This record gives sequence, structure tokens and C-alpha cells, in this order.
Amino acid sequence: MVAAMSWQLAALLMLGGSTVLLLIGMPVALSFVAINIVGAWLFLGGEAGLAQIVRNSVVAVMNFSLTPIPLFVLMGEILFHTGLAIKVIDGVERLIKQVPGRLAVVAVVSGTVFSAISGSTIATTAMLGSLMLPVMLARGYHPRMATGPIMAIGAVDMLIPPSALTVLLGSLSGISISKLLIGGVVPGLILSVAFVAYIVVRAKLTPSLAPPTPIPAKSGWEAWRLLVLYVIPLLGIFAVVVGAMSGGFATPTESAALGALATMAVAMLYRALTWEALMKSLKGAAAISGMIMFIILGATTFSQILSFSGATEGLVSTILGQGFSTLAVVALMMLILIFLGVFVDQVSMMLITLPVFMPIVIRLGIDPIWFGVLFLICMQLGLLLPPHGLLLMTMRGVAPPEVTMAHIFQAVVPYIVMSLLLLALLIVFPAVATWLPNWLVG
Repeated sequence: MVAAMSWQLAALLMLGGSTVLLLIGMPVALSFVAINIVGAWLFLGGEAGLAQIVRNSVVAVMNFSLTPIPLFVLMGEILFHTGLAIKVIDGVERLIKQVPGRLAVVAVVSGTVFSAISGSTIATTAMLGSLMLPVMLARGYHPRMATGPIMAIGAVDMLIPPSALTVLLGSLSGISISKLLIGGVVPGLILSVAFVAYIVVRAKLTPSLAPPTPIPAKSGWEAWRLLVLYVIPLLGIFAVVVGAMSGGFATPTESAALGALATMAVAMLYRALTWEALMKSLKGAAAISGMIMFIILGATTFSQILSFSGATEGLVSTILGQGFSTLAVVALMMLILIFLGVFVDQVSMMLITLPVFMPIVIRLGIDPIWFGVLFLICMQLGLLLPPHGLLLMTMRGVAPPEVTMAHIFQAVVPYIVMSLLLLALLIVFPAVATWLPNWLVG
């Protein structure tokens, strides 16, 4: 009984304690460092446990598999600070003909293109929100129709490579980063198409939500010029990154380096990469990457303490001992992730759950790529779930005063429903997530 209580108390202290610290507003990195110090002292032998934290910190930061994160973030930063993002929006807008909710459709298509060349979800939402939201509101779009697509497609950024959070998930879980990055492509594109279909149908049924907007009179080469000069070359960077990984020519780190170099080369060709833009991009990438690395410092120790105290084995054995089917266990894990997504951020979700979930995945023989893509969709949902979804807060930050939090909460509901339907589709048909990485990478 003492042994049973010991792992239960360890699980309560580590998992419950970290969650409480996050809920009261302590920064993610500090929450896990604080709980790790307490856990290491209690379960890893006092001073020896604290010394282990220091050793783990060095090992964690030197992990080569994390190298793509700053490079993927840098790609997005260069895209935004050089102004190439605006050219992409203009190029997409010239091609999309008069359809119901046209500007919202332009936002979704542009956001999908950004997802293929940017590793930052928040940057995509903030950029689209600041550029397109004022235009849509000025054209008479209802705030719900204007804000919803921008937040929704920002979340899809997590699924379509390059994605810094996907690299982090692969590194922390031991899942193949190459396969996980490619595994998100098809689900991400399915969501983008579903969003466009919803916008068109919704605007057709209620035209007042998205009044028709005049289309710039462009024809011939002028209509295609921006697409050919800007959109296709930038999508070529996506092809370089994914092609190098899937063809076995480069590791994820080497592919990320190729992508960053290609992004800078394209920006230089357009004479958009000024010294000021480069410095802003490097500073932005360093700030975001530094924050992620500091969070990772606590991940290894957190997993070690859970394992050493018996909490991981106790929780895994308890869950598997209930006699649930594999599908039921997967569904339960997804429900836990969605519940956590209401309260904590994506990195915290990974740090809290992966030490328990991955042993279950291995024990049950679940396809890790399939599970990883399901995990990504749940994290993507967490970005959109009221009241604390990160993209809801981002939208509030860039939206004008007439757009209320009530508008933002209502706007995101249909897109949450579509994401949940995609999650259900992948649970029933795993091949939707696994066929592309298995075909390209093997």
C-alpha cells in the first residue's frame, strides 16, 4: 500500500502541482523548474537530485534534434519583416474570383501559403489580423466572419510544415520528426478546404455577414504576375524543405537550414532583405527559440522524476488495467488533451502528458505517427478554445475596439467543430495521417 501511495502522491505532486502553478499564472518555464526542484529533492535523493537537474539541463539544450526550431522560426520572421507576406496576400487575392465571403476565403488561402513557409502560428495570426481584418471590417464584414477564418487558419499553421511545435513534439516524444512534419500536411489541407467550403456556404446563406466586395480589374499577365513572382517561389521553399526530408537527402535539421537559406536568398533577390529586417528577424527568432529552449530545460527532469518515483508505471498500469480497447484509450487521451487545452498552452500540454502517454502508445503498439498527428490536432484545438486560447488573445491584441471578445469567441466555434470532426475522421481512418509520410519517407 505504501508503494501504491508513493507513486500516487508523486503523480499528484508532479502532474497536479505543475498544472496548478500554470493555472495561477506562473510562466511555463518557471512552473516546471519549481516543481522539478521539489520533485528532485524528494524522489532523486536531495542534493544528488538537484545535481541531476543541472546535468539534464546541459544535455537537453545540446539535443541536436531541436536545432530545426530556431531555423523554422527564422523563416517566418524573415517572411514578415521583409514585407513578402503582403505580396503573397495580393497575389492570392488577384486569383480568387467573386465568391461569397471572398475576402475571408483570401485570408484562408493566404494563411495556408504562410503555413508552408512559416514556423510561427502566432505570427501568422497577428500578421493576417493586422493586414486583412481592417479591410474586411471596412467592407462591411461582420466581426464574426472577419475574425474566425484568420484565427482558424493560424491554428492550421501547426499542422503544415515547417512547424516549430511539431519538431518539439517529435523530440520530446521520440517520434520521427521527418514523418511527423509530413504527417500533418494532408490533415492541414483538409481543414483549409473545409474552412473555405464553410465560409462560402455561410456567406451564401447569409449575405449580410460578408457583403460582396469589388475585385481589382486585372487581366492577363497582370492577374498572374504576383503569383508567379512571389507565391510560387515562396512555395518552392516548402518543396525544398519537405522534398529534402522525404527524399532522404537531408535530416530535419539540414532541411530547416536549407529552408532558412532559401528564404533569405529569395528575400535578397527581391531586394527586401535589408539589414534592419535581418536584425529584427534574428532577434525575433532568438527570443522565441530561447523561450522554447528554457522550457525544454525542465522536460527531461520532469519525465525522469515521474519514472523514478513509479508514477509513470503506476498511471500506465492503472489505465491499461481497466480493460479498455486501444481505440477507447486513444479517445480518452485525446479528451484529456482537449480538456487541458482549455487551461494551459501547447508546450505545457506536451510536458504534462507525454511522459505518461508515450509508454501507453508503445505498450499498446499504437502507430506513433498517427498518435503524433492526433496530438497535433488537439494542440491546434487548444489554440482556439475559449477562454484562454493563444490565438484568441492574439486576435484581441490586433483587432480594433469594435471587435469584442464575445465576437471572437462566437467566431471560432464553427472552426472548432470542424477540427473536432477532423480528429474523429483520423481516429476512424488513421491512413489519412499516415499514408503520406509512409509513402514519402518509408
